[in-house]
Amino acid sequence: MKRILTLAAILLAALPGAIAQNGGLSEEILSEIRTGYQGTPADKAVRNALNTTPMATLAANAENVAMIDTHFSDQVKTRGITNQKSSGRCWLFSGLNVLRAKAIEKHDLGDFQFSQNYLFFYDQLEKANLFLQGIIDTRDLPLDDRTVDWLFAHPIGDGGQFTGVANLVTKYGLVPAEVMPESFCSENTSAMSGQIRTKLREDGLRLRQAYEAGLVRNAKLKGRKAEAAALELERKLGAMKMDMLKEIYRVLCICLGTPPSEFTWSRYNGKDEWVSTKTYTPLSFYKEFVSADLEGGYVMLMNDPSRPYYKTYEIEYDRHVYDGDNWLYVNLPVERIKEMAIASIKDGNAMYFSCDVGKCLDRAKGVADLDNFDYESLLGVQFGMDKKERIQTHASGSSHAMNLIAVDIKDGKPVKWMVENSWGQTGYKGKLIMTDRWFDEYMFRLVVEKKYVPADILKLLDGQPELLPAWDPMFLPEE
Repeated sequence: MKRILTLAAILLAALPGAIAQNGGLSEEILSEIRTGYQGTPADKAVRNALNTTPMATLAANAENVAMIDTHFSDQVKTRGITNQKSSGRCWLFSGLNVLRAKAIEKHDLGDFQFSQNYLFFYDQLEKANLFLQGIIDTRDLPLDDRTVDWLFAHPIGDGGQFTGVANLVTKYGLVPAEVMPESFCSENTSAMSGQIRTKLREDGLRLRQAYEAGLVRNAKLKGRKAEAAALELERKLGAMKMDMLKEIYRVLCICLGTPPSEFTWSRYNGKDEWVSTKTYTPLSFYKEFVSADLEGGYVMLMNDPSRPYYKTYEIEYDRHVYDGDNWLYVNLPVERIKEMAIASIKDGNAMYFSCDVGKCLDRAKGVADLDNFDYESLLGVQFGMDKKERIQTHASGSSHAMNLIAVDIKDGKPVKWMVENSWGQTGYKGKLIMTDRWFDEYMFRLVVEKKYVPADILKLLDGQPELLPAWDPMFLPEE
């Protein structure tokens, strides 16, 4: 065996440009690597341009600069563009905008929005409880256990997905935007989120330390005394969590405002004419103006070619509410997802939609097209991964949620799609247009009403989903 290894080392060293046995970069290897840049006039021209110009500007494909055709054969009627500003609440804006469109159409509400700030308040409180209870649930595991480490790495955030919208609305109801308007902290979440994350990590350590100290105290107890001591330790951890949540609630009230338990609201129709003035609770308002079965009436679809299709998956700890639902989805070929999307659009219903929005996006035009940029010609290298490989290597994943509202069908096939965004009046009149080729490569999730889902797909929900860990490559809360 030793002779074989020695011979292999000799052969490896004889190869031109071979990497050193220790994996490092020797002077000889560096000399070989340096031949990758020839410094031709073309290379120098690109280097000079990149010295003062953004790479995306130089990579813009001059053969694709014309604005795409903005006509769509089928489009859902919507009203008004929202703006999440400097926050990761796209999932909340997208989910509430789906409900908003229905409420405006059904009740003739005119220029109307639900309060994103109201639901965001309870989202943050519930996520704080999810983290703290997760720490209590994993108290017997070592600190470097992967689940415990993941909890401390992700104690709270402002991202999320549609299941969170469904659980939060069902539990806490809804209020109009003017009842609990946006605050600076709701529109600029980073500072508040950073302080809450730090506090929760400290609280998580205190819970684990209290539990470990209790184990030491109770180690020699037996029988009923041991049982009583264990119950007392459990009660102490619960009391500590309650005090911690009180502090988080205080921070949220200071930053976001205090959520109303009851409010009086005057309703106006689309002509700005007064209709009624009533007193509501958030739940009674939800039941009157939405009343949809958000937890049972919708299905999340996923296009993830890195896993088998026609299976259901669930991601552990990917929920907003501790006693709520994990993110559950059906993985399908993109062609099947398109069928349901088209059916919903033709019936006048917008959908929660998420994608890898930053890829190949011309932000000024508001067009996502695979031909928008040519980085290969600019940099002289090729990019060859397909969608499956991009997912497996963390090169691509769902990063942003919007509302799918339109499709353009020619000769029976979709050629482009349009989403309503929550970035204010950016892109194409606050919307983004995406080619069908781009849709194939960078669309990931779609939430549709069950009435548009074929029976063979609904049947898949009857089986036991495969449980994926929280750190799965597809766990990327939409921001």
